Amino acid sequence: MKRIAVIYQSKYGTTKQYAEWISDELKADLFEKSKTDSNLLDSYDVIIYGGGLYASGILGIDLVTKKTYKCLIVFTVGLSDPKTTDYTDIINKNFNEEQINGIRVFHLRGGIDYKKLNIVHKGMMAMLKKFKLDTKPVAERTDDDNLMLETYGDKIYFTDKKSIIPIIEYVRAL
Repeated sequence: MKRIAVIYQSKYGTTKQYAEWISDELKADLFEKSKTDSNLLDSYDVIIYGGGLYASGILGIDLVTKKTYKCLIVFTVGLSDPKTTDYTDIINKNFNEEQINGIRVFHLRGGIDYKKLNIVHKGMMAMLKKFKLDTKPVAERTDDDNLMLETYGDKIYFTDKKSIIPIIEYVRAL
C-alpha cells in the first residue's frame, strides 16, 4: 500500500476543495502547505501538490520543487478551460527541465467570486478586462473571454468532482 500525501495552497477555496476530494478518494493524508515541512514529505511514496494559478505562477509550488521526491504529481487550478488552454509557458516557468520530465501535471478549472478577491487580484482582473478583453474585437473573443465579460464583478464556479478522475486513475495505476 502506497503512502500518499495531498498538499495544497488555496487562496479562495477551489484548490482546497479539489485537494479534499482527491484525498478522500485516495484515502491520502491531507496537508495545507503553510502547515507542512518538506522533510515530512520524505516518508511518502506519492506526493500530490495542488496550487492555484496566479500570473503564470503556481501558488506555493516551491514546497515541492526544492528537492526530488519518489513520485510527484501536481495539479493546478485556474479560471481558464483546461481543454482549450496551453499551459506550456506556465510549466516552463515553474519547473526546470529535469522536474518537467519527472512529474505529472494535471490542470483543473476553479472559479472566481469578485467580492472575495483581495485588492491586488481585483486590480489584476480590472487590468485584464480593461486592456485585454474590452479592447479585443468581438469576432476574436473566445468563449472564455465572453464568459469573463458576462460574469465580471460577480461569481462563477467550474469546480467539478468528476474532473479529478484522471488524477485518481493515474495514482491508482502506479
